[in-house]
Amino acid sequence: MTALSGVPTMLSDLDQLPTLQVGDFTLQFDLGEATAQGKEVAIKELRETPERQKEATKELARLLEAETDLLYPKDNDVWLIRFLRPCKYYPESARDLIKRYYAFKVKHSDVYNNLKPSGEANIFKHNILTVFPNRDQCGRRILVLELGKRWKHKQVTLDEVFKGAVLFLEAAMLEPDTQICGAVVIFDMDGLSLQQTWQFTPPFAKRIVDWLQDSVPLRIKAIHIVNQPKIFNVVFALFKPFLKEKLRARIIFHGTDRESLHKYMSPKCLPTAYGGVLESNRIDSDQWYQLLLKCDSEFDAINSYGYKKK
Repeated sequence: MTALSGVPTMLSDLDQLPTLQVGDFTLQFDLGEATAQGKEVAIKELRETPERQKEATKELARLLEAETDLLYPKDNDVWLIRFLRPCKYYPESARDLIKRYYAFKVKHSDVYNNLKPSGEANIFKHNILTVFPNRDQCGRRILVLELGKRWKHKQVTLDEVFKGAVLFLEAAMLEPDTQICGAVVIFDMDGLSLQQTWQFTPPFAKRIVDWLQDSVPLRIKAIHIVNQPKIFNVVFALFKPFLKEKLRARIIFHGTDRESLHKYMSPKCLPTAYGGVLESNRIDSDQWYQLLLKCDSEFDAINSYGYKKK
């Protein structure tokens, strides 16, 4: 069984890899097969072998047949692998993750209804959300949210920030290397104001934590908080009650201590703003947006699946 489209990991009928030229750099999603580093991680950390992959996809497909109220891509092993990898090839765990992933979308339908890049221009225009063009030393994608100086909270809501993050991570889920190695998130809180802290509410905090802990089919390996002022403690206090130990242990506070950050992220994969040596230009979120727009039909395909409306 194979995927249903020209680009193997995609659900839509896009027949070629979307790319965007930024100066001398070609911006694209890594939709080809996993790198040598990724394949090694898959074996060591995810128990991935051709035999296990074949057995687990077959068993997961069988388990999903019982979910009669769930619409999902049938006969698509590549899609099943997307959920098996973060669950280390345990089919029951992957089935449960699929159910939680779609149940979360139903619970927060106000956010997810028809969510696609073409409807979310505003968040990308404000350039507070971006992904580094490179990966970290462990092959992980690096998502950066700047919720301080760059964030004009009267023009961009936290719901829009969340939608932007969802679009990025849904796209990242298409990449075999990201399915295997996962992602890290940097929250840059430089310049966070009192007025901005008031935008955070317990329901919003719970939604973010529920999403990251239980509903994202992606290995979120670390969340780095940098440049945070003392007032950030007020924000974090909202999130704390909902955090389980596993995710709580992966949230690391660095302030302005770059050496602390470098214990987890090599300076070779960080720009100078974070004490790194990487000289490539920042890819602004509007540049990523141009690439995401080329994938609009893929998000239509993603949105076409889920629990049937009663």
